[in-house]
Amino acid sequence: MKNTTVLKRNEVPEHLTWNLNSIFPTLDRWEDTFQTIEKLNLEAGQFQGKLSEKAETLLEALNFRNDLLQKIETLYTYAHLLSDQDTAESQAQALQSRARSLYSKVASAISYYETELLEADEAALRSYLNHPDLQIYTHEFDLMFERRQYILSDKEELLLAKAGDVLSGSSETFGVLNNADLRFKPLITKEGEELQLSHGRYGLYLENTDRDLRKQAFKNMYASYQDLKNTFAATLSNTVKRHNFNAAIRGFKSAREAALFANHIPENVYESLVDAIHTKIDLLHQYVDLRKDILKLDEIRMYDVYLPMVEDVTLEFTYEEAQEIILEALQVLGDDYVSVLKKAFQERWIDVMENEGKRSGAYSSGCYTTNPYILLNWQDNLDNLYTLAHELGHSLHSYYTRKHQPFIYGDYSIFVAEVASTTNENLLTAYLLKKYNDPKIQAYIINHYLDGVKGTVYRQTQFAEFEHLIHQSAQNGIALTQEYLSKEYDRINRFYYGETMTYDPEIQYEWARIPHFYYNYYVYQYATGFSAASALSHKLLTEGQSAVTNYLKFLQAGSSVKPIDALRIAGVDMTSNQATLDALSVFEERLAQLKTLI
Repeated sequence: MKNTTVLKRNEVPEHLTWNLNSIFPTLDRWEDTFQTIEKLNLEAGQFQGKLSEKAETLLEALNFRNDLLQKIETLYTYAHLLSDQDTAESQAQALQSRARSLYSKVASAISYYETELLEADEAALRSYLNHPDLQIYTHEFDLMFERRQYILSDKEELLLAKAGDVLSGSSETFGVLNNADLRFKPLITKEGEELQLSHGRYGLYLENTDRDLRKQAFKNMYASYQDLKNTFAATLSNTVKRHNFNAAIRGFKSAREAALFANHIPENVYESLVDAIHTKIDLLHQYVDLRKDILKLDEIRMYDVYLPMVEDVTLEFTYEEAQEIILEALQVLGDDYVSVLKKAFQERWIDVMENEGKRSGAYSSGCYTTNPYILLNWQDNLDNLYTLAHELGHSLHSYYTRKHQPFIYGDYSIFVAEVASTTNENLLTAYLLKKYNDPKIQAYIINHYLDGVKGTVYRQTQFAEFEHLIHQSAQNGIALTQEYLSKEYDRINRFYYGETMTYDPEIQYEWARIPHFYYNYYVYQYATGFSAASALSHKLLTEGQSAVTNYLKFLQAGSSVKPIDALRIAGVDMTSNQATLDALSVFEERLAQLKTLI
């Protein structure tokens, strides 16, 4: 699996690529489905004005809607996965563009459903739910009527749906610019060797023991963003304006209220998270102090916070070795869970290697009718082992949800989206600490755990705090120029990492390379998800089969219940910030443990 150059897509071994033929065996089949959807979409208005006439008409309309949505989601899923495997491939880009445009048309064509149903007599509609085939929609209708006050008129909803493709333009521009067009100056080793810098390799270089190489990677990476800082400020500013516009036009006080309401999360969950982090910010400062001392640095800089603190420990895992470790580490979740993991490996759900033009990072994606695919940019290190476990957590959550829920509840809220993935990470940590008895290796794994809390709880809350600030600023009429964004990002970054850190000026441009700022209040859920996962992993390791049974029920629940209630099924109450404080207490304990081991 080791490679020193980035391969072209056609050079990647087939068994290390995902099998998209299981969605559409040929492009002709994709085109046939596209045309079918276009024809069905012309019929979408047949139920307008009739949805509340009688139960049978409502059932027919909902079945039509579900079929149309399943088809367009499948079409789009294939196109976006094909595009992400090589963002420079023009045919795939064209398919994605067409699928996105058609998706917007479908959304427009059925936008009257909710408006018309909300204008109908609620008591009459609820009486229709007594129909045996409509009872399943009770929870969906409950949530719909909660949204009543934020739904616009039929004409306004249609206008917004049609404008969706246009309003998403700045986010799309960022994606293409960041993944396909941005170029980085190569690194030069002490021996004069030239090393290619990419999104996938950046993290690897920051773990390198050669401090000059780390510095070069840091400087060269941010030089590219600094050169385009005004362009990135424009794309981010327009995206924030879009979020604020959509919230204001529906009557929400803020974009945050709108985003959290959409997932049935009270805003105080967000505020409690930030408050808990501020309460325990000294632990992150202690972490920075310890890192500086262990690494024997005269001054510690941002490119020093990823280097392992434990010397002479090299944990490398091929992709094949990683599979075996994960199967063993997650055995605690039961035989059925492990059998699905094997299915993921054997049936090519995973696109493993980095290649030219491939989207950076890692994710789990798919829809109700497809496998829950995983994109990786594999490197043989501990971080990628954790990434694989993480994304498998997402994919198995999706698998169990789709297996046990009907289409209308076959997905789950983003609030719980990071719980299963991070639970896998915590179980992997516990397994590795038992697997290796060597104190140095244990210290290395604890170091990785601490880095995970730093990156998942502290760093994502830092992002969340910045995200909310820029949305508030734009709402209050402050222009989101690159100067303003850089100044505010630098201020918040200094608060988080403390006075021990020496700050290079390049770090102020980090906001420009964070794709999650385009996701509309997504990042805070990494931190709340980690907190819930910390509690759940403890239960799974200490309470046995009852905890496993409850956990699998949580994975199977999908959106059939509200996310807060789904977590209660597993045994965690996130209406309190206690889980976050408890997670940081574990961080504090392992910080002390690392000092002892070192």
